[in-house]
Amino acid sequence: MAATIRDIRTQTGLSLATISKYLNGGNVLPENREKIETAIRDLNYEVNEIARGLVTNRTKTVGMIVYDIESMFSGVLIRYVGDSLRREGYALVVCDSCNDERIEADNVRFLLNKKVDGILIIPVSRKADFLLRAKEKRVPVVLMDRSFADSDFDCVKIDNRMAAYRAANYLLERGHKKIAIIASRVEYTGWERFKGFQEAMGEAGITVPEEYCKIGVHTIEFGHESMLSLLELPDRPSAVLMTNYETSLGAVMAVNESRFDCPGDISMMGFDDLIMSHVVKPKLCMVVQPMKEMCEKAVELILSQIGGDEKRPPIEISMGTTFRDGNSVKPLQGK
Repeated sequence: MAATIRDIRTQTGLSLATISKYLNGGNVLPENREKIETAIRDLNYEVNEIARGLVTNRTKTVGMIVYDIESMFSGVLIRYVGDSLRREGYALVVCDSCNDERIEADNVRFLLNKKVDGILIIPVSRKADFLLRAKEKRVPVVLMDRSFADSDFDCVKIDNRMAAYRAANYLLERGHKKIAIIASRVEYTGWERFKGFQEAMGEAGITVPEEYCKIGVHTIEFGHESMLSLLELPDRPSAVLMTNYETSLGAVMAVNESRFDCPGDISMMGFDDLIMSHVVKPKLCMVVQPMKEMCEKAVELILSQIGGDEKRPPIEISMGTTFRDGNSVKPLQGK
């Protein structure tokens, strides 16, 4: 039979009020805390989180909504967020939006009905309307990886435009002028990275042909289809910038299936230093996001709001990226 709070009272000799105060996060005398913790260990007492939630109005759970749980990028973020929350005594509830705005809105309603203490979200939508209910219910929200122009939520992301700007300049500095891009028109990240690419090419005085701009969605299929299309052009590009992990993977698959060689016939630069970039040959040049640091900061922000700091102004944190050198970019200087 499971131990109860009365069993703790019997072993410690303390009042139910003192024990309940401790179990609900209140301060008790050090000597009483020690007695209660010893009794909990000896009796294998397990806290009834549902009952405690009714008292404290806290469930010690945080919801996380990802745009696509099949994405390795999403999976890595879930892992880091879960680790950070667990260290703080919180559990994680994960919902998959399947790249669908309607499912994303349903996920928000589901998490609110489950009484989560806060919501972390990598959004599909480009507008924040679907989060208004969370704001009305005063449930903290922190955006990850993507932000909204029309919202005032905490956000942790990278400087997407600068990341793509620097990646394009990496290729330009190695003599490439015929540079194509595979990006998304759906996600905030895709548009920002495309703008950064355009800015770098414009500053270099280069007009990018329309057929070099493959703008669709961040998926393996789109990356594969786009790279095959670029390779078939009569005047094919000398280099291609892929703006996320999935498009990078799809593009590598396409080159491997073709008669062309990387970097001999086509140079490639991708985003996100995940498992694929470590196993393919040649080793890909990659834009690397500080994924663990992003997750730790997002958890810090959500817990600060749960702790009562929701009245502060929204915080937007924009982190920098780094490069991981490989041998997928062929220098063209002097040619």
